[in-house]
Amino acid sequence: MRAKHIPLTLFLLFTLLISGCVQQPSSTAAKKKKPFDVEEATIAEIHQALQEGACSCEKLVTTYLNRIKSYDKPTKLNAIIVTNPEALSIARQLDQEYAQTGKLRNLHCIPVVVKDNYNTKGLQTTAGSLAMKGFAPSSDAYQVKALKEAGAIVLAKSNMAEWAFSPMVTISSIAGETLNPYNLAHVPAGSSGGTAAAVAANFGTVGLGTDTGNSVRGPSAHNALVGFRTTLGLTSRSGIAPLYLRNDVGGPMARTVEDATKVLEATAGYDPADPLTAQSRGHVPDTYTQYLKRDGLKGARIGVLRTLSEKDPDPQVKALFEQAIADLRRLGAVVVDSVEVADFDNLRQNQWCSVFRHDINQYLFALGDSVPVTSLEEIIASGKYAPYIEENLKHHMAQEQHEDMTTHTCGDAYSDPRRIAFREAVEAAMDANKVEALIYPTWNNPPARVGDLKGYKGDNSQIIAPHTGQPAFTVPMGYTYDNLPAGLQFLGRIFDEPTLIRLTYAYEQGTKHRKPPVRFSSKNR
Repeated sequence: MRAKHIPLTLFLLFTLLISGCVQQPSSTAAKKKKPFDVEEATIAEIHQALQEGACSCEKLVTTYLNRIKSYDKPTKLNAIIVTNPEALSIARQLDQEYAQTGKLRNLHCIPVVVKDNYNTKGLQTTAGSLAMKGFAPSSDAYQVKALKEAGAIVLAKSNMAEWAFSPMVTISSIAGETLNPYNLAHVPAGSSGGTAAAVAANFGTVGLGTDTGNSVRGPSAHNALVGFRTTLGLTSRSGIAPLYLRNDVGGPMARTVEDATKVLEATAGYDPADPLTAQSRGHVPDTYTQYLKRDGLKGARIGVLRTLSEKDPDPQVKALFEQAIADLRRLGAVVVDSVEVADFDNLRQNQWCSVFRHDINQYLFALGDSVPVTSLEEIIASGKYAPYIEENLKHHMAQEQHEDMTTHTCGDAYSDPRRIAFREAVEAAMDANKVEALIYPTWNNPPARVGDLKGYKGDNSQIIAPHTGQPAFTVPMGYTYDNLPAGLQFLGRIFDEPTLIRLTYAYEQGTKHRKPPVRFSSKNR
């Protein structure tokens, strides 16, 4: 049957089932407009569709929920633990608000996929652990609350490496293993692999992850996303289940630099519940979006950190990195190849501290009487955890149980002499070479195959930023074997997010590497 013989009402219904959002044919001009397509939709495009009547918030949320239902479990991607049963009700309220006010809040009706270690009021929060099954916090994590106030909707909670222990894989006792949507035979990295896979597969507009050493940037790189690890102290960790609070950062994972920037803009700043955020005072601009400049690489000086990029790289990742350097030059940057940090190998040593038991016990205690387990001891005693993290749990128990954590020497990035010395050396090298950022592959190797823990290698994210407190952003750099993504990482000076936004946005716009995973795109059917 030819399309012209299909009745208009049937055609519109068919289009709605595919996209969820259509332009109402109220005029000849409107009829010529293409239906709004949720796949790869940005915040700006969603807001434009709402303003033009091409989509409603309710239809948008319905479309994402239908995509989760159609793709997540049927393909065994397994990115989502639970969807928000209140999401559609909230969407209707936001539609009504817009109808009454004619105004859109900054993140009005933007569906967010939230990693399961962020407290979400009234919605199950488990940090991936069966020991926490059924627990629904009475309040939101600070960043979740901030996004809601900006008009965003918590659409779903995503799977994670249980208690955030693994940078390699995303496996939990409550939901199993998440796969990589670009190639289901490979891992999405950890621990924020659920958020990464979900956002990459267009199950939501943007996502929240956490990064103790790698866990925003690694999964973002493995899934062709933008991931921001911001300066320690710029955003609050209040209401997030910690791994090592001294290193933890919560932040955006998105398909574009612009969308990640808009999430950061809503969440940055001082929170009394997280004293470290006092460091952010005087460092938060009126807007971050003002730094989204397409020509932001013209005249910029960028240093290549060969110390990391040359650590046994995979040939295809190395080729992408060399092309990225050429692209940066093509886009107007002066590339200093290379920059060396004095005493780097010595300074990077002995930076990690075992503080999980102390931090998780404090977090669980603060949740009140309704929490199923109140300490690491009770988590271990419950037996409700994935087998692969047993060694981690017992290690932290044994190492910390005889220590007085009130007098330990594991300080934050602003008080620990080891961390300060490392940061000063990195920034001194940047100053000496007059560069605005350092670059290196986020991973020197492609994503490992599922089940191949020996294939986990090449993670560069753990080495500098978690200890120095500096911001580090990853953006898509291209694709290697079997359509597997790779990421380019930009490391900046402390609280210099504006520069990283400018540089990464210009690189993204000048290369356009991001593309959706074929199996999860209706356009490829």
